Amino acid sequence: MLDRFSRTRLVYGAEAMERLAASRVAVFGIGGVGGYVVEALARSGIGALDLIDDDKVCLTNINRQIIATGKTVGKYKVDVAEERVHDINPGCEVRTYKTFFLPETQDQFDFHDYDYVVDAIDTVTGKLAIIEKAKEAKVPVISSMGAGNKVNASMFEVADIYKTSICPLAKVMRRECRKRGIDSLKVVYSKEEPRRPLEDMSVSCRQNCICPPGTVRKCTQRRDIPGSTAFVPSVAGLIAAGEVINDLIESKGAAEPQAK
Repeated sequence: MLDRFSRTRLVYGAEAMERLAASRVAVFGIGGVGGYVVEALARSGIGALDLIDDDKVCLTNINRQIIATGKTVGKYKVDVAEERVHDINPGCEVRTYKTFFLPETQDQFDFHDYDYVVDAIDTVTGKLAIIEKAKEAKVPVISSMGAGNKVNASMFEVADIYKTSICPLAKVMRRECRKRGIDSLKVVYSKEEPRRPLEDMSVSCRQNCICPPGTVRKCTQRRDIPGSTAFVPSVAGLIAAGEVINDLIESKGAAEPQAK
């Protein structure tokens, strides 16, 4: 009988779809990259999603974040994403956390619950904590490197962190992973040289902050406010989601997914 995942089943088969439906994936960061990860996972039949982000949708997110529209500005990103997931697949179990993931907040999460982890946040300390927790729990993880200030979506690749180049964030992560004895890490990254954002104060959040009321971590607190486009972070997110789906399906001969 036809259903919302019939076309995907034609590619992967019924057994693979059952595995996806039995899997729980955690997505840390529901922004330009993470939002598209969530979108693709929901449309692929993942049965349970944990969404982690403490941010609210801002007007400046509309140019690149799939959850950002005029109607969602000011709402928590995880709440908007949860509603969107349920519109796509009402049977998907969604847990939301309005949490800024850092080493100080990591104990809120039991990584043994997950069958896969997606790191789509942009703070190095948080990324490292996610990676270490996933490795400790023996859960596969994919980490997104820098997607800001870039315009060539065709330059994204999937590689081990130690085989990356050009990307400034990947350089920092290579060094920090080596310090911590992390011997491998799957990442999606771009070899494109990032552009320097224009110094245009008329459109800068530095002088024209419009963060929604109640926003705890305003973008003006960042050292640099990156520019971005509609088509670069989305590609990074879709590539990451594809890795999750294919890895979960290819591991069907291994241990069964974690109990939800």
